[in-house]
Formats: sequence, structure tokens, C-alpha cells
Amino acid sequence: MRSIFFLVILTLSLTACGSKASAPTVQTLRPALTRLVSVSGHTGDFRYSGEIRSRHEVNLGFRIGGKLIERRVVAGSVVKAGQVLARLDATDTSLQVNSAQAQYQLAKSEAERYRELRSKGFVSQGALDAKEASLAAALTQAGLTSNQSGYTILRAEHDGVIAATLVEEGQVLSSGQAVLRFAQADEFEVAIEIPESDFSLRHVGDIASIEFLTGEGESLVGRLRELSLSADPVSRTYAARVSFSPKRGRVALGMTARVCFDKGEPSSSELIIPLTAVYQKGTQAAVWVVTADHRVNLRPVEVAAYREEGAVIVRGLAAGERIVSAGVHRLSAGEQIQLVESAQ
Repeated sequence: MRSIFFLVILTLSLTACGSKASAPTVQTLRPALTRLVSVSGHTGDFRYSGEIRSRHEVNLGFRIGGKLIERRVVAGSVVKAGQVLARLDATDTSLQVNSAQAQYQLAKSEAERYRELRSKGFVSQGALDAKEASLAAALTQAGLTSNQSGYTILRAEHDGVIAATLVEEGQVLSSGQAVLRFAQADEFEVAIEIPESDFSLRHVGDIASIEFLTGEGESLVGRLRELSLSADPVSRTYAARVSFSPKRGRVALGMTARVCFDKGEPSSSELIIPLTAVYQKGTQAAVWVVTADHRVNLRPVEVAAYREEGAVIVRGLAAGERIVSAGVHRLSAGEQIQLVESAQ
């Protein structure tokens, strides 16, 4: 009787396990932000952020090498023309000056003595000419060493501001090594970067409005003075300078400014997608296109330009198609997703 009871229990257990194994599994779809590709036109509102710089900005250095024993300015110091900025150790140059002066005095005495001897006929004209040549060479050497002694002092040639200090006291410098970055205070500019998409729209002489992030709300009028014809190899943008006349006490070097050019007519319609929708596969850009059954396929596209509002697509995508706008690196080809509409 007991054996029959255990047999019944075992049969029921095996039946329950089989039922669990045959239960169908529910597949969970990955949610993904998607959006429809639409055509838009460029508004012509050209705004660029930049930094205030001096038009005339140079690196200052000593004409000779030596040990830096004094630096009298720091970054941001306002200096006047002729002001001493830094000094080198002048011990060696002073010795050279004394040696050259001694050689000059000796050559001068020899030349005077030979002139007197020549007047009495005791020496030839050739001997006197040799002494005169030695005197001229000694005079030149004395002047050269005197100039080099003056090169141990670095002075400001114009009124301006020290933009940066590049060395510290105690360093041994080579000839021509940059010590300070000096900016003249006569004319300021805004250094900006023009993207490829806007390069053809900008020309030297364009008028712009310059706004500062100081909270005063007042703007100045500027002019596009310089536009590079060579793009930066990394950012693919073109360096530009917008000049303006600053108001005293209002503008300082290094401040952030916003440059706004006059609005132009809207350009032709463009396909612009979010930057987060671009999947970079090596050197080829691509996007995940959503099919009717909510599956994704990776499609190569050609990007004409990258802007703040998105990437401009010129080939590989059409208006009305649905793409994945975020999380593109977590998908796989043919995967079925749950659509989540993103804001246009």
C-alpha cells in the first residue's frame, strides 16, 4: 500500500515539472528613443562664442641666454612702455664688458703712440694702418659687449598687459626663449571659430554685434577683420577675428563674448538629425533606421556638417523615415525595439 502511494506522488511531480518546462517565455523588448526625420531650413541666426584677445599679442624673450634672477610681473599686470619686466644674471656680461674696454684702451694707446712715431718717420704707414684697424676692431667689440650687457634686462616696448608668464625665477634660459606673453592694450578682438557650414556666408568686413557675459546687457559693434582659409585639422572649423573698440574698464583679456552676425535669408531645406543619433563606425557615419515591424537596421549616411542643433545629412536618409535618436551603441542589427517618441 505504501509503495502505491509513493508511485502516485512521483507521477504527479514529474507531470508538474513537464508543465513548467513547456511554459512559453515572454520576450521583453528594449525601449528606445526614436523620431521621424524632418526637413528644416537654416534660420540664418549666426551666433558664435569666443574669447577676448589683443590684436597684437607676442611672446617676449631675452636676446641672449642666461639665468633668470628676477621677474617683476605676473599674469594680468598692466605695464607701461620702458618698464623693466625681468632680468638675467649679468655677471658674465659685465666681465665681458670690462675685458672689451681694456682691449679698447690698449688699442687706443697703441694707435696714438704709432701716430706720433709716424709723424717723426720712425714707423711705416703700413704699421700705423694695422694699429688703426686694431683700434676699430676693439671699439666694435666694446660696443657689442655693451649691447649684450643691456640685453640682460627685458623691457616693455609698448603699454599693455601681461597675458601669461612662461618661466620662473632661477631657470636657465636659452637665447630667444619665450618668457612672457605680452598683449598690447590698443585694440581688442574676439577670437571665434566658424564651422564649415557657415564659411561661405562669412566675409571679411561683415558687421557683427558683440555681447559680453557680464550681465550688463549692452553690446558693442564689431567687424570681421580676419578669416582663415585653412580649416583646423581636428575641429574642422575656420579661425576668425572680430575687432572692436573696447570701453575703458569694461573689457578684459580672456573674457567670454558672444558674436552675432546679421541674419541672412534662410538657406535651402536640410535634413538635420540629433548628434546622439549618429553611430560612428570607424570613419563611416551611420544611423539606426526603424522598420515597419519595429526592427532596426544600421544604414550608412553622409554627414555634410556638424552643428549645435545637429548633424546635416546629405545622403543615405529621407524625410519621413524613423530613426533611433539615442542609445545607438546598445543596439544590434535586426533587433526589435519598443518605440519611445522623443521631442522633435
